[in-house]
Amino acid sequence: MMLEFYGQQVASRLLMGTALFPSPDILQKAVRASHASIVTVSVRREAASAQSGQSSQSGQGFWELIRQLDVRVLPNTAGCKSVKEAVTTAKMARELFETNWIKLEVIANDDTLQPDLFGLVEAAKILCDEGFEVFPYTTEDLGAAERLLEAGCEILMPWGAPIGSARGLNNPFALESMRAYFPDTPLIIDAGIGAPSHAARAMEMGYDAVLLNTAIAKAGDPVHMAKAFAGAIEAGRSAFLAGVMEPRDMASPSTPVAGTPFFKLD
Repeated sequence: MMLEFYGQQVASRLLMGTALFPSPDILQKAVRASHASIVTVSVRREAASAQSGQSSQSGQGFWELIRQLDVRVLPNTAGCKSVKEAVTTAKMARELFETNWIKLEVIANDDTLQPDLFGLVEAAKILCDEGFEVFPYTTEDLGAAERLLEAGCEILMPWGAPIGSARGLNNPFALESMRAYFPDTPLIIDAGIGAPSHAARAMEMGYDAVLLNTAIAKAGDPVHMAKAFAGAIEAGRSAFLAGVMEPRDMASPSTPVAGTPFFKLD
């Protein structure tokens, strides 16, 4: 079954961020190697480039690169720490990118970059009421998830671990509970993924997609790492569809004991 976000079919279950890459050329090659069909872009970062006078060169070059990739842009409100700031940034993104899609971030803590769940729900309600299609960066908290859905979100993006930490899935039990609690809601693991095995584990749990940036951008070879993540996500999804074997406390022989001949030695 094809993955859908807000009624739009999505070809790849890997979403990629565009920050921190050593060069535009490496970013372009990494996106192609990942087969990602959606990339995220920080509105605040692009606005800062424009204010510093870099927009005429770096900004235009970046958008030309994105056009060549033929991917869908998911602008985000990265770095926003208040509802007002996030809503204003989202409105700016809609004008700049001509899309109602917005990855909504409202950050509560500078050290952990943990989402401000109260502000997130409030901002999501405002934006959904104004016609935005919100992708909320949240935690695995089920109460916050229910309120985000009530606000009008049709997708949830719980973190695996703090942004850029490469710790993988810090709370797999809670993430499995979220998957079971919201079986019909698209769920995307966002943040904290550090290795292809982390992404594969998320997909084995039944998550619909994974969004990552730093693990690819900061790898020794970002292009090969992007390819590795693409393979891991495909493998994890296939394993979920096939049905992953439940772990056991005791050994279970693969060769049946019944019918085994016994020999008596004198």
